[in-house]
Amino acid sequence: MITIIGAGKVGGDAALFSALRRLDDEILLLDIAEGLPQGEAMDLNHMLSEQGIDVNVKGSNNYEDMKGSKIVVVVAGAGRKPGMTRMDLLKINAGVVKDVVGNIKKFADDAMIIPVTNPLDPMAQIAYKTSGFDRSRVFGMGGMLDLSRFKQFIHEATGYSRESTKALVIGEHGENMLPLTRFATVSGIPLPTLLPKEKLDEIFTATKGVAAEVIKLKGATVHAPGNAISAMIESVVQDKKQVIPVSTNLDGEYGQKDVSIGVPAVVGKKGVEKILELELNDEEKEWFNKGVDSVKNALSGVEF
Repeated sequence: MITIIGAGKVGGDAALFSALRRLDDEILLLDIAEGLPQGEAMDLNHMLSEQGIDVNVKGSNNYEDMKGSKIVVVVAGAGRKPGMTRMDLLKINAGVVKDVVGNIKKFADDAMIIPVTNPLDPMAQIAYKTSGFDRSRVFGMGGMLDLSRFKQFIHEATGYSRESTKALVIGEHGENMLPLTRFATVSGIPLPTLLPKEKLDEIFTATKGVAAEVIKLKGATVHAPGNAISAMIESVVQDKKQVIPVSTNLDGEYGQKDVSIGVPAVVGKKGVEKILELELNDEEKEWFNKGVDSVKNALSGVEF
């Protein structure tokens, strides 16, 4: 069973995409709001029935119902509003995540935890520390979402097929993210050989700022994060061993310790099976370390 805690728009979309990918026979939507997860489950089941997809979605307000879950996605918490930075959410959501993780330990202590609540990297670190789980079992969704935006800008700039694009975004899921234009390729062709530096810089900047633009225009980002969550789950349940960016606790990698931040990792049935260390240049290291400092500073006043 896959459990998604937080049955709002992103949680509902994560359940939708996971069901469409047939990642488990049963998906549980959990939320403290009475009626919300039940109604969302009904709506999803109606769609799945017409599609002929035999995945059952359940809605509940009871944490005990997640017993037996192998993957628990944590979306619960306040959403980012127009004009807010992710760090503005820290004080509100830290308590929520600690409470949720306490219940995961109580009712699903064999599960992997995928934090999604913003600010993502601090929440991933809080989830890791609060759970006491091995770091391979706690990995946040941040870079996968940023990557989807990065790939779209590459597609727009080149005009080439989205399917041909391979790319990575690492570092903080926030203002200090690091879209790796130097490592991006189109069918194996390095992006810097296809586009001038001015265009690469434009893509870099656009990727970092587009989330705020989407939120300004429609109030929230929904479909891209829902899809990113299900893509991470898919790599676990199908043991795909994809190299994808996840926020996980570092223990010496990239010269950093005791901080969760986005890095490329091999994700399979054991969770984070290996962290890949890239040879970053000085400018890339500077951006990456700025993100680390931002996460550490954000957590300096939080007890966990």
